[in-house]
Amino acid sequence: MSEGTRRLPRLPPRRSPRAPDEQQRNRAESREVLRLAVPAFLALVAEPLFLLADSAIVGHLGTPQLAGLGVASAILLTAANVFVFLAYGTTATVARHLGAGSRPNAVAAGIDGAWLAIALGTVTGVIVALTAEPLCGVFGASEEAIGYAVTYLRISAIGIPFMLVVLAVTGVLRGLQDTKTPLIASVFGFGLNIVLNFWFVYGLDMGIAGAAWGTVISQFLMASGLVFMLLREARRLHTPLRAHPARVLVAARDGIPLLVRTLALRAILLTTMWTAASLGDVPLAAHQIAATIWSFLVFALDAIAIAAQALTGKSLGAGDTVATRRSTNLMVRWGIWSGVVAGLALLLVLRWLPQLFTNDQDVQRVLASALLIVALSQPLSGYVFVIDGVLIGAGDARWLAKAMVVNFMLYLPLIFGVYALGPWLLSTEPPVRGMRHAMLWLWLAFTGFMAIRAVLLGMRVRTDRWMVTGAPR
Repeated sequence: MSEGTRRLPRLPPRRSPRAPDEQQRNRAESREVLRLAVPAFLALVAEPLFLLADSAIVGHLGTPQLAGLGVASAILLTAANVFVFLAYGTTATVARHLGAGSRPNAVAAGIDGAWLAIALGTVTGVIVALTAEPLCGVFGASEEAIGYAVTYLRISAIGIPFMLVVLAVTGVLRGLQDTKTPLIASVFGFGLNIVLNFWFVYGLDMGIAGAAWGTVISQFLMASGLVFMLLREARRLHTPLRAHPARVLVAARDGIPLLVRTLALRAILLTTMWTAASLGDVPLAAHQIAATIWSFLVFALDAIAIAAQALTGKSLGAGDTVATRRSTNLMVRWGIWSGVVAGLALLLVLRWLPQLFTNDQDVQRVLASALLIVALSQPLSGYVFVIDGVLIGAGDARWLAKAMVVNFMLYLPLIFGVYALGPWLLSTEPPVRGMRHAMLWLWLAFTGFMAIRAVLLGMRVRTDRWMVTGAPR
């Protein structure tokens, strides 16, 4: 460069004119996720609080009662949650119709799901009530614990139709991008459940039966309120309320892959409960509480997954795969960080939390070992649940069913290893130390299941094969 050449001053790099638009879009997407996720979070945590309330109230009746509640709850949740496709499948279907611009068709699909829930719930409730004793006996708990389990399960079977109706109508409302109405219903139901359970169990001295009746009544009133809201929306849109057998059968057929997925998941949870029961009443009671707290955290983290279902279904229904991928990446990050927060919160209350559920010091010590693993695994859970929600919202049910069956098969060696080690671990002196070690290994094995699930889901979501656009998948 010659001396006469003037050096031009370096100008700061120009910002892309699209940057403000991208920032606004990101903020809008974040607000949309929060609009759906926050009410969903509050509604979802209210659901497992039914069982937390029962566990806290029944736990102070005695260890056999708490162990019996663990057995009955495992069966009851299995009977209801195998039909979780009534919520998940309905959310995806309704959201796709909404994204395609057809709200009446979205509501009509929801009504079909509600009729299907009534039919399935009635049949399932009768079967569970009639077979309560042999079902409870499968777990191999003590005779006293089984007696309490049968009592709780027979009464709770009355509420199964209401539970399924709540699932179905909640799925409709979520698909319509409304998570506030389920929140109101859940808060009301949870508050009433605590009052009724405490009054029936202690005020009327009904024991564990009182806890079951309180939950049934609360579920009935929740279902009634949600059905009223669905009927009001149907009348506004002049959508027929009668059942359409052909469409109901189609809804049932479309739910089969999610049913298979849920059956495999419930098989994993039941196998874990069965292994805990083989360790004795104290580990079983501790596992019941730990599993209930884990479920509470699952539902809390699942709030983002619910938003993922609704937003994914809507964006794919509108044919926008770019928005689908962008929102997926955003919600995965939120899921992981939510898991970090949930795990830290549990660690902070770990010392005094067991005392809330039981006066048995052995159960408290064994429970503390399980809760440590539960807390540390929450970031992994947050990742898993968000991707699961995205794929459910996309209607990728067939792949999810196959993946969960594979997951179950890979989990069996882990949990059977704990079962085989059980007698050796329990022979340790003092006995409570052996029980703590057994519970620690049980929950490490269960965390292994979650790690396998994370790998499978992560591999799927990195592809584009699940992003099928249009109102029908």
